[in-house]
Amino acid sequence: MLFPTTLVGSYSQPEWLIDRAKLAEKGPPRIRRTDLWRIPDEFLEQAQDDATLIAIRAQERAGLDIITDGEIRRESYSNRFATALEGVDIENPGIVPSRSGRPDQVPRIVGKIRRKHAVEARDTKFLRANTDKTIKITVPGPFTMAQQAKDEFYNDEVAVAMDYAIAVNEEVKDLFAAGADIVQLDEPYMQARPDKARDFGIKAVNRALQGVTGKTAIHLCFGYAYIVKNKPNEYAFLTELEDSDVDQISFETAEPQFDLSVLKKMPTKDIILGVIDLSKMEIETPQIVADRILRAVPHVDPKRIVVAPDCGLKFLPNQIAYAKMRAMVEGAKIARQKVGG
Repeated sequence: MLFPTTLVGSYSQPEWLIDRAKLAEKGPPRIRRTDLWRIPDEFLEQAQDDATLIAIRAQERAGLDIITDGEIRRESYSNRFATALEGVDIENPGIVPSRSGRPDQVPRIVGKIRRKHAVEARDTKFLRANTDKTIKITVPGPFTMAQQAKDEFYNDEVAVAMDYAIAVNEEVKDLFAAGADIVQLDEPYMQARPDKARDFGIKAVNRALQGVTGKTAIHLCFGYAYIVKNKPNEYAFLTELEDSDVDQISFETAEPQFDLSVLKKMPTKDIILGVIDLSKMEIETPQIVADRILRAVPHVDPKRIVVAPDCGLKFLPNQIAYAKMRAMVEGAKIARQKVGG
């Protein structure tokens, strides 16, 4: 099929599960924020399972081709995994600048980074058991986790990133063993800190995928639209991923409209094309979505395009998130007919 549709990863979490207003106050947490959950601890896993089923069914009902778990069990895209590792003190966090420059509370590295156990394998098994469609699961990338931590042990940020990469590699292999069809690394800080990304980011990503045989993706973005305004019209780091071992590259093109001829510089990668603008509550028409898809066609083989929102739907109201998914699916149908099947 041309232009299969998917989410970047996250879907809108229900208000009965998580305090959405409190979640939005400070942005995506890097440390644990158990205070965000509305459900008592003894019932939280069951409630998260129920909410995950709702997210799965919403994606199926909307007509998506590749289904995620909606990242419903996560307080943020990265902290569920990053705070489960050995070598980090999450009770006494450190402070580092966020990608936008504000001070962020982050895990403090006090020992060697190691993965203690599989973190998202159960999430993947649950997703696999509850849909017959192709499934994708996401995990934070090693470069981004290294940037979202305060190092008080290694005194060497390359070594930090590489040990995170080893932990991610172990996790990715377990996620494929648990039934994932696609595993995606989320690496937004590669765009935010391009010089460091060029220095050792690709090396860390390739180490995270060493020996992995399943289909892999990587997501870069400018940040959630409700936080990051006036996004630039080009990526500071993107085409360098042609030299990485990932199969698919996911990035924004709806809100930050830029020259898509850049796609010609990534001839071996599938492109997960962001075509849903998350900065606006207005629902795109299917034709607008189709036009955004078709902008890319002169620059990349249509068979290599996967259709997605710019970023995660986590911070959108549920009704808006669902309507934007529906518009995306209908827009892909129009684009499919234009291109020929």
